[in-house]
Amino acid sequence: MTRKDRYQYILDYFEKAQPNVTTELQFGSAFQLLVATLLSAQCTDKRINAVTPPLFARYPDAHSMAQATEDDLYELIRSVSYPHAKAAHLAAMSRMLVSDYGGKVPTDPKELVKLPGVGRKTANVLQAVWLGRPAMAVDTHVYRVSHRMGLVPREANTPQKVEEYLEKHIPVEVIPKAHHWLLLHGRYICKSLHPRCAQCPFNDICPKLMEGSKLE
Repeated sequence: MTRKDRYQYILDYFEKAQPNVTTELQFGSAFQLLVATLLSAQCTDKRINAVTPPLFARYPDAHSMAQATEDDLYELIRSVSYPHAKAAHLAAMSRMLVSDYGGKVPTDPKELVKLPGVGRKTANVLQAVWLGRPAMAVDTHVYRVSHRMGLVPREANTPQKVEEYLEKHIPVEVIPKAHHWLLLHGRYICKSLHPRCAQCPFNDICPKLMEGSKLE
């Protein structure tokens, strides 16, 4: 099977099986999506969805969060990974949104990555989920699945290289959904240590390129 055929097979399956896929993070605005995505780094969406309701009840927007101290925020997010660093990022990010953008989340990805704690992946999530733009956010799941399933070559050895390769080979109108398809496949089926190959719809066509995946 050629790589082109592999893409077609996988995308056709997902389009039929999960036509209305979206993020599992819960949010009510662009600001809340930005906060939830920032918090989700190296943490499960389930944990983030447990933390954000009380956080957003107290600080629903940039203006209110900009008034919070790092300690205030830490107390509400202490159960996530790296809470001290993330509390500092949330405080600084909110203040910058207020001072530089009138409290609104910028839509330009070049402006988004200027915000404290916001990297390329988070900016792409905002582009794809909030704005519906063809941006491929590459997290650990997308990176792993793309390599294991032979969607990208070995030379695509950074998240940005994977992002660029996927965007070249996935139809532009499908890219926002393809991010979620690959992410959720990695989260629930193609897991890091113990992939559920027997439950995978691509088991028969997957090259299982698992070198360096720490499989037992």
